[in-house]
Amino acid sequence: MTIAGMILVNNPGTWSAAYPPLAHAEWHGWTPTDLIFPFFLFIVGVSMVFSFSARLDRGDTRLRLAAHVLRRSAIIFAIGFFLAIVPYFNFATVRIPGVLQRIAVVYLGASLIYLFTRTRGPFGLGPQGKQVAAICVLLLGYWAVMTMVPVPGFGVGRLDVEGNLAAHVDRQLMPGHLWKPTWDPEGVLSTFPAIATTLLGALVGKWLTSARRPEEKAKGLFIFGGIGLALGQIWHIWFPINKNLWTSSYVVFTAGFACVLLGMCYWVMDVKGVRRWATPFVVFGMNAIAAFALSGFVAKMMGIWKVPLETGTAVSVKGYIFGKFFAPLASPVNASLLFALAYVLFWLALMWFLYRRKIFIKI
Repeated sequence: MTIAGMILVNNPGTWSAAYPPLAHAEWHGWTPTDLIFPFFLFIVGVSMVFSFSARLDRGDTRLRLAAHVLRRSAIIFAIGFFLAIVPYFNFATVRIPGVLQRIAVVYLGASLIYLFTRTRGPFGLGPQGKQVAAICVLLLGYWAVMTMVPVPGFGVGRLDVEGNLAAHVDRQLMPGHLWKPTWDPEGVLSTFPAIATTLLGALVGKWLTSARRPEEKAKGLFIFGGIGLALGQIWHIWFPINKNLWTSSYVVFTAGFACVLLGMCYWVMDVKGVRRWATPFVVFGMNAIAAFALSGFVAKMMGIWKVPLETGTAVSVKGYIFGKFFAPLASPVNASLLFALAYVLFWLALMWFLYRRKIFIKI
């Protein structure tokens, strides 16, 4: 579901005409689009519990798994960097952070914390206790530094676009390599609470792999989700929900939302056994990184390649397709949505082709 959502919101027919729920919140607050990225990191945490447990049961060591995680993270980061720099290969201005780059770093950090949680931790904490402690340190620590550390030229506790600490850190570390001139939504400092998003998913993964009855597991998902939604909204009063800053309240709120949605899927599919409806999402999920990376690459190239017009001017391939085939069908916002839906279906067809032939691109 998350991969389909990523492709949908990233590829409107035109950015000048899109429904507000299909765009990110300008700054504080959230839209459905702001749920998609944390949902991905959350389900990474859930799924890595199943993956790591299976490999450990087969005899793999934690060090071997850590090496695999490091290699996989490096490849994902490299793919993200390649998508940013192609086709001009301008190293002087290329954006260094990005969605895949954040996925890579967060997956690495969360995996290492999960893998090297010892049986007994400080104060008698077990594995999940240590992971909860790590989550608390990440979220409370981020809250503290963002609200208490002064930013040169701006002061303390600024959470606006340019005056916040995360933007200041990115300007110092990566000047000229950010999404915007002065800030980046996938910057360095906000990566730490994003690791907590994945660790919260890992806690849910442990819940799902427990010996409890399926009905009890589903009930727990709804309870955990409701608690997360409530805590996130309460924390929003002091530390606003903000995707661009990946605030601690945003982490708790979106993890709660993801828990509820996962609970709904689990209840329908695992408890009630109604599964056929989810086949398209399974198809996307089996080639998740390939679908996201390839769809992003093709979309970027369609925006760069030009089609000559009879007027002597040229328009991008995307602009030509949208203008010729979609714009005449409906109002601008509906035509833009139709283009996005068609793009999702196009990639679903390609991924279905791979799925039917059991071709799964793994890294």
